[in-house]
Amino acid sequence: MNAAAQPLYDFAPLARMMLLGVVIALGPLTWVWLRNRHAAPAQRLKVLTLITLFLTFDLVLFGAFTRLTDSGLGCPDWPGCYGHMSPVGATASIAAAQEAMPTGPVTHSKAWVEMVHRYLATAVGVLISVIALVSWLERKRLQVWHGWPLITLFWVCLQGAFGALTVTMKLFPAIVTLHLLGGMALLSLLRVQAVGYALAEPGGLQRTTISAALRRLLWAVFVLLWVQIALGGWVSTNYAVLACSEFPTCQGSWWPSMDFQHGFSLWRGLGVTPAGDAIPFAALTAIHYVHRLSAYAVFVGLGLAAWSLWRAAHLRRVAQTLALLALWQLASGLANVVLDWPMLAAIAHTGGAAALVIAMTGVLIATQGATQSSGAPAYNLSRATR
Repeated sequence: MNAAAQPLYDFAPLARMMLLGVVIALGPLTWVWLRNRHAAPAQRLKVLTLITLFLTFDLVLFGAFTRLTDSGLGCPDWPGCYGHMSPVGATASIAAAQEAMPTGPVTHSKAWVEMVHRYLATAVGVLISVIALVSWLERKRLQVWHGWPLITLFWVCLQGAFGALTVTMKLFPAIVTLHLLGGMALLSLLRVQAVGYALAEPGGLQRTTISAALRRLLWAVFVLLWVQIALGGWVSTNYAVLACSEFPTCQGSWWPSMDFQHGFSLWRGLGVTPAGDAIPFAALTAIHYVHRLSAYAVFVGLGLAAWSLWRAAHLRRVAQTLALLALWQLASGLANVVLDWPMLAAIAHTGGAAALVIAMTGVLIATQGATQSSGAPAYNLSRATR
């Protein structure tokens, strides 16, 4: 069966893929149970959530690797590969597609990359389901709002739907960007839960108080960060990274020729305008340069936040974390431009953005409700952002 004849949705392998996700998830679940079987429910849930957060971070990075290797259509249907749960069963179909288009989207290696990404996503979904179930069963013993795990469970299902649409809509830029934002939001939701369980743990984390002005600054930077991630996703999904191959100017100018209308037409296919014509290079330049200009604002904002946190002696570790991540993003972003978008730098840039989302979420949740500046214990907020 070739790619053209393969239905976009083929649910034949769904049950086996879900079973595989359970098998993969049994590893971390068993480890958490063995290491924490005598611990309080909040402690067990905190550990399980942190492990799920780590695996979701890895999943976001692997998603970037999938996109950068052009493996997003390695299997042209969903959830399996040509109706099979792995590329092994689809060998003949993949070979036929590769022979018909040797440099096309379907190859054996790309199929494996795409399916490994789906396997990891399924395992993360199983872990989030377990967290939601356990938190619901233990809701009377936990001093945590049990709605967050349910929201996270809903969100991971929605994220799976966007993953399916990424394939079936042939890497539609708006869908791919929303899929990236959904992955980042999933990291943020899991971080909210992890801090919440740490706060509920007897003798555990306590909230740190900060000034109202600093808290407003942190929220402003957090909003700017999300805007920048959306712009970065739009750059990546439109392959506009190399529209400007020099820094700090672009194409020898501080304000190059740009086509904002076509660059930011959101509902269109990859590489084309809404009318179906090839997207002009000036549109790609606009996409890239707006992201670059926004990066300046985010970098300044993170610098101000780090400096403000540094002034409070008990928040200096948090300040160091934000400053280092800001420098990491600057370095990896520059490397993408001047080194012709190497894969390592591109993945590092995605990882830095994800780490900033986790760190900023931890800071904001650990200081939730604080309105007065005070000398809170040094370990509190630092532990919340680890």
